[in-house]
Amino acid sequence: MNTTTKQSINGGEFLIKETAAQEIFIFEEFSEEQKMMAQACQDFIDTEIHPKSEEIDSMKNPELVPSIFKKAGELGLLGISVPEEFGGMGMSFNTSMLIADIIGGAGSFSTTFGAHTGIGTLPILYYGTEEQKSKYLPKLATGEWAACYCLTEPDAGSDANSGKTKATLTADGNHYLINGQKMWISNAGFADIFIVFAKIEDDKNLTAFIVEKGFGGITMNEEEKKMGIKGSSTRQVFFNDCKVPVENMLSERQNGFKIAVNILNIGRIKLGAGVLGGCKTV
Repeated sequence: MNTTTKQSINGGEFLIKETAAQEIFIFEEFSEEQKMMAQACQDFIDTEIHPKSEEIDSMKNPELVPSIFKKAGELGLLGISVPEEFGGMGMSFNTSMLIADIIGGAGSFSTTFGAHTGIGTLPILYYGTEEQKSKYLPKLATGEWAACYCLTEPDAGSDANSGKTKATLTADGNHYLINGQKMWISNAGFADIFIVFAKIEDDKNLTAFIVEKGFGGITMNEEEKKMGIKGSSTRQVFFNDCKVPVENMLSERQNGFKIAVNILNIGRIKLGAGVLGGCKTV
């Protein structure tokens, strides 16, 4: 019986800590199933993205990226981390890192992919109720619905918890009315689900909500004109008395900032793999 225990690493300790060879995960340790998934992802990029890269970046055809996105869902690429019971592949975190590496070579589509599978889907996967998971994860895993993450505001970037977007409980206690502005929202132009962070009354911390586009009260500015990642939809989003059922609160009141930070931390890890994949492709 293997009784080896692993010590957690504190902060940047990994920079100076001696690392034993057996603690390092290498590509050869991926299983055949994982390598097959990686090859399927690479084939998808080679056939669906690279031949259309200029058209994607031109943004002249607004239906192109959503159609490619749905094809990725049909192949199971959007549901790598989603359990099988919710329509996903139920594969390991290492597998999602491998796919992040491969998709890093897909140009601006990698942002579309990462915003959906990471910050758009994981808040529900990690913090949602069973009812919320059953309702939303199957559609997100298959690409039937696209997701985005609404945290940043004009006056709340690095200090995200200072956001001014408000959620007010209606008189009957059945809904929250969300009012505010979010900016730099990836996938906003074609998203069906918005993970929205807002403050209730005079709360110190944010609360998270699962908002469907169909709830109404959502408007947007035109697509941002960016220096890079031009094929990724990036827009400002305005919430004007957006009526959200109370059961669509994600986790608990004032737990939103914790959710935001934890999900972004996972995104930072995968971004490391993604940019390395992009470098290798270049």
